[in-house]
Amino acid sequence: MTIGPSTATPAVEARLSRLAADQRGAATAPPGPVLCVAPAGSGKTTTLVARVAWLVDGGVDPATIAAITFNKRAAEELGERLDAALGEIGVAAGSVRVATFHALGREILRSAGRSVEPLADRAAVLRRVAPTATPADLRAFDTAISKLKLDLAVTADEVAADPEAGPIARTFVAYERALAADGALDFDDLVIRAIRLFDESPSVLARWRGRCAHLLVDEAQDLDRSQLRLGLLLAAPANRIFLVGDDDQSIYGWRLADVRRILSLEGMLPGLRRVDLVTNYRCPKPVVDRAVRLVERNRERFAKRILAGPAAAGSLLLAPRVAEEPTTMRHLLAGWPADGSSRAVLARTNRELLPAVAAAIELEIPFRAPAIRLLLESPLVGEVLARAAGTPADRPLLVRLGMVRASPPPSSDAPSSDAPSSNTPSSADDDPWTWSDACAAVMSWAAPFRDLDSLVHAVGERQARLAALRRDDAALSLATAHATKGLEFDHVAVIGLEAGRFPSRRTLDESAEPERALEEERRLAYVAWTRARRTLTLIYDPDAPSPFLLEAFNDAELQAAARGTLRA
Repeated sequence: MTIGPSTATPAVEARLSRLAADQRGAATAPPGPVLCVAPAGSGKTTTLVARVAWLVDGGVDPATIAAITFNKRAAEELGERLDAALGEIGVAAGSVRVATFHALGREILRSAGRSVEPLADRAAVLRRVAPTATPADLRAFDTAISKLKLDLAVTADEVAADPEAGPIARTFVAYERALAADGALDFDDLVIRAIRLFDESPSVLARWRGRCAHLLVDEAQDLDRSQLRLGLLLAAPANRIFLVGDDDQSIYGWRLADVRRILSLEGMLPGLRRVDLVTNYRCPKPVVDRAVRLVERNRERFAKRILAGPAAAGSLLLAPRVAEEPTTMRHLLAGWPADGSSRAVLARTNRELLPAVAAAIELEIPFRAPAIRLLLESPLVGEVLARAAGTPADRPLLVRLGMVRASPPPSSDAPSSDAPSSNTPSSADDDPWTWSDACAAVMSWAAPFRDLDSLVHAVGERQARLAALRRDDAALSLATAHATKGLEFDHVAVIGLEAGRFPSRRTLDESAEPERALEEERRLAYVAWTRARRTLTLIYDPDAPSPFLLEAFNDAELQAAARGTLRA
């Protein structure tokens, strides 16, 4: 079958004509192993959609095309855009398979009659098999279990046979046996069991190779070893695989991604053709220039050119802090234009965003912060107040609250007070606060009130005010740099660009390979900076600027900024 631009219908030709030369070259690259290196803001999704339309228009059966994305949000967006594009040439919605690797693994297993339920909550199982583990222990167990399953592909029986197995290995065995006892599996199992099924059944593998004869894989830099193996198994032997990724945006080492995988793809796919997208159409030129200057310090990256788009107008502001963080955040939020534009405050960790949350509440600015759970929102606060109602009413309020503080915590309370400072995104469904936190907070709030009823009323009003300001459609987002990968905003401020905070000292200290960890931190800063469409503000302590600022700017620029930008 001949596939090429000469076969394009008017609708597809019009789509291709709207692409830049580099995007069109990628979209119409001959089927075969292709790596499309796509920097931030370079239009990779637009290119992916155009490629699928070009393939289908050239005669490829949509049922033999599969597009695999990194997360559900990306799968939904790509699916909607593909349906719209293919609808222009008369192809029914849903004709092309779009899924995450986990969803694909689930479909593969289910189609072969293999069990895919119940799907276990790893955190809950770990708390059951390791009840005395600290939050740090649980994070280590979580990473180690995935590494044993996905990177090393070992079984619980193999680990249990090792007489020198340590605590982490023994926890892995206990975890796997708990899953087996429940007849359950976890997300990692969806991928590794699909791979094992293919190893066991060549006929099943052949069937799925037919369904994925043209395989497109997004965010290739984020694949773990097993996800990449599953993709390569499906693509072989024809290897009509189109991988899109950016080595400069590989930021998920804690999820077992490794930038060296995308850098070494040529060794796994003989004849691999590399096509580069070279223009960042999202960010203003000063942002592109400084972000590229920063990330070029990395040694583990492709040599490449990254240019700013000709119409990318906007600015970058160096903003040394001259006031406490709450005051700085109030000035920042109040200074952004009230024009309905999107804006985001980004930080290295969720805890660093708390002053921004407080400023938004004080200024009554609606905000999105799905990964930040405030103490005011914890059910433990209601428990403290409910218990206080059961104490003698003739005692002073602080005495009554002191009696509650001295009482046993709720049995369901799982101390995890360090969770908000985790270097990895946390779930908004997890309460990071402890009984001690809640008691101390309620006692501090009680000082202006004479009786419990007044305190309860005031707390209720604050909770209602907070609930009204938390909105999914808010123009302001407060998030970690990790959480905004793939997103963009008109105005972006990155806070905490200070020595020890960004890059994270904890991440570097805990890493077995500090130099590689530093490169990932640098890539994370690059990702954060390149979310900005119009303005980027970099906020830092002028007495201890992040080494990343020292790499992206010269001394004269930092000194000039210190003479007056964001003033209290």
